[in-house]
Amino acid sequence: MSLSARLAAAHKAQSQQAAGSTPPADRGPGDGRRAGGRPQAPDQVNEVRLRIQRRLADELGPTLYGTDRAQGDDLDSRVRESLNELLAREETPLSGTDRARIVREVVDEVLGHGPIESLLRDQSITEVMVNGPHSVYVERFGRIERVAAEFDDEAHLRRIIDRICSRVGRRVDEASPMVDARLPDGSRVNAIVTPIALDGSTLTIRKFAAVPLTVGDLLSYGTLTRAAAEVLDGCVRGHRNILVSGGTGSGKTTVLNVLSGFVPADERIVTIEDAAELQLNQDHVVRLESRPPNSEGRGTITTRDLVRNALRMRPDRIVVGEVRDSAALDMLQAMNTGHDGSLTTLHANSPRDALSRLETMVLMAGMDLPSRAIRDQIASAVDLILQVNRFKDGTRKITHITEVVGMEGDVITLQDIFLHEYAPDARGGALRATGIRPNFLDAMAPYGVVLPPTLFAGRGW
Repeated sequence: MSLSARLAAAHKAQSQQAAGSTPPADRGPGDGRRAGGRPQAPDQVNEVRLRIQRRLADELGPTLYGTDRAQGDDLDSRVRESLNELLAREETPLSGTDRARIVREVVDEVLGHGPIESLLRDQSITEVMVNGPHSVYVERFGRIERVAAEFDDEAHLRRIIDRICSRVGRRVDEASPMVDARLPDGSRVNAIVTPIALDGSTLTIRKFAAVPLTVGDLLSYGTLTRAAAEVLDGCVRGHRNILVSGGTGSGKTTVLNVLSGFVPADERIVTIEDAAELQLNQDHVVRLESRPPNSEGRGTITTRDLVRNALRMRPDRIVVGEVRDSAALDMLQAMNTGHDGSLTTLHANSPRDALSRLETMVLMAGMDLPSRAIRDQIASAVDLILQVNRFKDGTRKITHITEVVGMEGDVITLQDIFLHEYAPDARGGALRATGIRPNFLDAMAPYGVVLPPTLFAGRGW
């Protein structure tokens, strides 16, 4: 629709409103919809649901919220049994569909995450975004769409946020209006409340698959090619330090999780994260999580503290979920002091930008180091940079596998081993070997890793 057509339509709508004529899509509760076209459940069913929910809380209060809270299937069965008894005593006539809906919504409210519980169960949804109590969006197959789910009011949304935070020992209030937390399954949660959030509390949940993605999944999705996967497998087994770079939501953590799966089972791995979300299958894994300050502003445990402590834990590998501050300095020192094979991620738009960001984060440590010294540390510590990008169609692909070669003057030199190239007949393109063999191949030989030269041979489509 052209701009003039949109202006004409807007003028017509304003004229209808001034004349007292409301378009059908914007009618009030009389036609079963809220203002703005959102569906509204019948008031009678909502009243019954709220009444049943209050009675359930009165009967099972200690079991639901007290220190003797039941766990797992036992709690679920007790809640459903009590719900059926309360519905049997309910005098309001209800259809079978209404009864089933009331049971589902009350169970989701009492045991789960309220209106968004069904969205969290939907395996096709990768992200849930709540922009205030009456606006819920999801990301499905890489695209954002609005859904009909909504909360009763702001207080209802805040109760769900408080429940999520309390389960992992976090808090959110006016004094600390932002929080990063996680769900029991490892899904990442970010919440912002008033006074920072002006239009109602905001809740963002990045879901993770119940079964972690494997390298086979990335191959089937076109994220990387088989030759690139073999090279990455060899680099991890050969104790190369790897940096995964990319934008928000590009799939850095997924790639990091797949890379960590290449680590041999007989090595000791220490993971360090702000919110634990890595899903490693090895047996010998020690998971550490940073901690924000308490209500008195004390007790902070930063990523940098955990990296320094990890050096005393005899790790074979240190995996940092993401470096975003002065922890970069300690991470570089770990990579340069006998902990080869470490893995981490950071936000950047290209391999060259990743090095610039890394240098900036090292300066955040407050050390008065010259740029040349920092770049020397980076060049000797980082062996490989993977750039992950998210495309407009929602697909996520590795676009660069780049070797950090060394220093030439004051500049860190890079060379691309694999590059993503566009091809109309290959689902938008794929990684292609550039024909350059990395310099670190000989350094992997002591670990029993030998990569055939054919993996690096440049090929046409």
